[in-house]
Amino acid sequence: MELTLLGTGSPAGLPAPDCPCARCAAARGDRARAATALLVDGTLLLDLTPGPAFAAARAGASLSGVRQVLLTHPHDGPALEVPAGLPAPVRVPERQELALISGHRVQALALDTPGTGYLVTGPDARRLLYLPPGAAPAGAGAPHVYGAPCDLVALDVLGRPDAPAALRDAGAVGPATDVLAVHLGHDAPPGDELHRRLAAAGAHTVPDGTTLAVGAYAGADELPEVPRRTLVLGGARSGKSVEAERRLAAFPGVVYVATGGSRDDDPEWGARVAEHRERRPTSWRTEETCDLVPLLADPGPPLLIDCLSLWLTRTMDEIEAWDDTLWARGGATALAERVEALVAAVRATPRRLVAVSNEVGSGVVPATPAGRRFRDELGRLNARFAAECEHVLLTVAGVPVPLR
Repeated sequence: MELTLLGTGSPAGLPAPDCPCARCAAARGDRARAATALLVDGTLLLDLTPGPAFAAARAGASLSGVRQVLLTHPHDGPALEVPAGLPAPVRVPERQELALISGHRVQALALDTPGTGYLVTGPDARRLLYLPPGAAPAGAGAPHVYGAPCDLVALDVLGRPDAPAALRDAGAVGPATDVLAVHLGHDAPPGDELHRRLAAAGAHTVPDGTTLAVGAYAGADELPEVPRRTLVLGGARSGKSVEAERRLAAFPGVVYVATGGSRDDDPEWGARVAEHRERRPTSWRTEETCDLVPLLADPGPPLLIDCLSLWLTRTMDEIEAWDDTLWARGGATALAERVEALVAAVRATPRRLVAVSNEVGSGVVPATPAGRRFRDELGRLNARFAAECEHVLLTVAGVPVPLR
């Protein structure tokens, strides 16, 4: 089964009409994207992009062989252009199956938004799953619907990162599934950051006009590089926690490890904790602990540790490292042993891991010996931890800057 991407953008396209934003202004050449439309084996068209005949011609394809046009989502604005010779577009009712004379079978899937997803099985038994913009599977994903991992999934990875997470949970996305990001608009990050963010979700995108062989991806030498260990650094309110959460949003069952604990007598701290909790997907589980080594040692779903600076604070509390005398009499050795155990656990962990830590060494020098001690030890911890990670980011004003 062969798939040609006539467009990969949001319904408004990229750049969006009359939009003055910086990302639309930069969307030129290969970064410009028409509304998403998929041409399958030259015979099945999923959604219509403005000027579909021209889009097909630019891709070196033709619409003359199209025998079925299926729509997936409501279209606002002017009526869709249907070129002469194309059949009238229709939408298959949810949970119904359509058999085409070409040998393709199309199953309509229920979604959690207005619209319909389609599971297309080709004459060669390869399977393509396509979801409209802003959509995820209805319910818990219904594993019996998919049966086995699909060969290619095209969906709104950035707008609905919980959709690939639900599909992974339902078994529709496996290690060899090609996860293709479409419906890209001006909310997508610019430049290379788009590809880095998609890679962290196990996905990628392609320019408009690209033709892919569905199923060939399973034997490809290079899969999107999903780093197994990532460290996200940043200053206060730099966006480091949001960035860390984004790195795991496309995976189900994440364990969120909160190292700060609860503080009943501190309303401001309670508000910060509540803000973090509200952002997390409902499928994530929270553990409030600083005992990180056992969690890292056990196999299981991905871990998000937020954050190392609070782990260090509580560890220094336990060994009374703030006292100069106790620090000199064994506190430094005790902390070094704790850090060494943590770093060894990170090196050996079988789990996908994203950790957050503060970068405090670039600010004002603390006025007290204890403050300077914490600053120095956090810098050393960050460096040791980063040495074990495939991917290290520094967030500045909400912008992730890759360091490795």
